Amino acid sequence: MEDVRIDDRKKRGYLNEDFLFFKLKDQKKNEFEFHYHDFNKIIIFLSGDVTYIIEGKSYILKPWDILLVGKNDIHQPIISPNKPYERIILWLNPRFLDAHKKNNCDLQNCFILARERKMNMIRLNKTDIPSLKQTLDDLEETSEDNSFGNEILKNSLFIQLMVKINRLFLGMDIKKKLEDVKYDPRIENILSFINDKLDQELSIDMISNKFYLNKYYLMHLFKRETGYTLYNYIQKKRIIKASEYIRKGMQAGDVCSLCGFGDYSTFVRSFKKEFNLSPKQYYKAYQNSSIIEQ
Repeated sequence: MEDVRIDDRKKRGYLNEDFLFFKLKDQKKNEFEFHYHDFNKIIIFLSGDVTYIIEGKSYILKPWDILLVGKNDIHQPIISPNKPYERIILWLNPRFLDAHKKNNCDLQNCFILARERKMNMIRLNKTDIPSLKQTLDDLEETSEDNSFGNEILKNSLFIQLMVKINRLFLGMDIKKKLEDVKYDPRIENILSFINDKLDQELSIDMISNKFYLNKYYLMHLFKRETGYTLYNYIQKKRIIKASEYIRKGMQAGDVCSLCGFGDYSTFVRSFKKEFNLSPKQYYKAYQNSSIIEQ
């Protein structure tokens, strides 16, 4: 996975920092699998030949495109080895962003809208690039500095960056169709349906009947567009939802029912497979840290 190569220790552990800034450039064959995070992530594409898949939509990237990868969004970069892949990556701790809400100004608003609009990419106008680049350069410089007031300056630059990104996203023409965004509307509708009905029966037969698709064609189409089998996607999303309930202190038995698992033993087995922890162990680990990654 992309983030394993950034810092394998952090991938297996916790994100305790308010945010993390990475500027990376490498050239190697694509090794990334579909994965998700328990925090929001921003990718600013600088150069290369990359298509990014987020929840069934493919984004063919151009320099200075911004990707908003929301918490629990299943995603994967498809990277050509013929060109170096250069990007800036920000990992964002939701608790830090929540602490800076003021007068109904939520810095996570861009991620909320991205999910509502089903659009995870901001394509900048040329006039927007210099200001964003300056803020990123200043943030990168400050991230490597230990001078007086460094943490205050770094946090203020990060908040400035988040304000700019939110403004850019809010200023987008949502009716304008981008040629470099590829997706199948049928799969988009099916994904929305699944994520709204995780507590209910979601058999392949039921979904195929609901959307008037032959079930074998549906399974093939879904795998091609999302990288997951229909069954595995549903199970993955149920486990993600279950982890959110567990972190809130809800009892595992109640979580099992709310997330559509047929029986408790299946739920616990699936949970352990995903997190290498039982629900109880997972809750204790979360209480002792800031965020559990996966």
